[in-house]
Amino acid sequence: MAEKSAKKENFFVRAGRGISNFFQDIKGEIKKMVWPTPKTVFKSTGVVLVTIIVIGLFVFGFDTLLVNLLGLIMNVAT
Repeated sequence: MAEKSAKKENFFVRAGRGISNFFQDIKGEIKKMVWPTPKTVFKSTGVVLVTIIVIGLFVFGFDTLLVNLLGLIMNVAT
């Protein structure tokens, strides 16, 4: 039988190469990232805050309406 010309690498060598490739890929992906400008960040923050306030007011109004309706039903029932 002919011996294999290339010896199979052990587990630790293969794992080390895999981990090395993983971190090289991460470095490549980080270089592709595009960070927003401060102006864009502040603009987006404003949109989020306004949206939170509008939804909060809607929930508050709906909750108040339901509490008042429930109060009317409870007074009628007694």
